[in-house]
Amino acid sequence: MRINITANGEARSLDLDPRTTLLDALREHLKLTGSKKGCDHGQCGACTVLANGTRINACLSLAVMHDGDEVTTIEGLGSPETLHPMQQAFLTHDAFQCGYCTPGQICSAVAMLAEFEAGAPSPETPRGAAPTLSDAEIRERMSGNICRCSAYPQIVAAIRDAAEGRA
Repeated sequence: MRINITANGEARSLDLDPRTTLLDALREHLKLTGSKKGCDHGQCGACTVLANGTRINACLSLAVMHDGDEVTTIEGLGSPETLHPMQQAFLTHDAFQCGYCTPGQICSAVAMLAEFEAGAPSPETPRGAAPTLSDAEIRERMSGNICRCSAYPQIVAAIRDAAEGRA
């Protein structure tokens, strides 16, 4: 099938087997290898990308489902010369060790802050209350992204600084 997506601001047309995951289309066909294949079951979050601004596990989504969509990967958030504030915060706080989960963590954090700003509740938000960006709230909202090296304290600090504009 032919699909058209905008990947990191660039319109792309791909001829794909309809069974191709979005992750494989990005990595194998578009050579955008920043998003990682961790578990290939949607459990670790290493493949997290933004589809029309919403975070998704690219390993669980078929590429044909995103025909016409705008997809942003870690490569599309910033550049080596001009880092995205979240990328800068992760560097500042040394919020990675092996780095394998980092692209997914950063993409997820960017979308998570947008969800928070839009007032989306989480299980950590008391019923009827406006959400506050506590460490517990950040951890809950980022719970779909696993860091096998356990850099969680630095990840939470990086997200907090990016949210507060200190990155």
